Amino acid sequence: MFFIPVGVKHEIELTVDDKNAIRFLGHENARVLGTPWMIASMEMTARDAIVELLPEGYDTVGTMVNVRHVSAAPLGATVRFTAEVLEARERRVYYRVECHGPHGIVGEGTHERFIVNVERFAARLVKQSA
Repeated sequence: MFFIPVGVKHEIELTVDDKNAIRFLGHENARVLGTPWMIASMEMTARDAIVELLPEGYDTVGTMVNVRHVSAAPLGATVRFTAEVLEARERRVYYRVECHGPHGIVGEGTHERFIVNVERFAARLVKQSA
């Protein structure tokens, strides 16, 4: 039903700023890209890698994240996110995701997304909340 080629890649760049940097260490010079924002950006990069390959009315939702945050990207740094399709089985798509900063790898891991019909997905959620 869906053809998602292995090797499809996508990249985005992001600047570490006030919206995605941690604050809890209490020192302005210790502000770095927060892990939740890193993971969210990895997910969106993966989603954007294949969304144009899907029929109208379909999109993907994240179902698994296995990521390590291995180094810091300081406030003001530009980071580059990459996602590459490793495998696609029916409606499941598996990716290699990475985040690179000015001094090398910031985060890396794998991610899985599930292809959904948006209308049916929304209808199931409405039913669940009733």
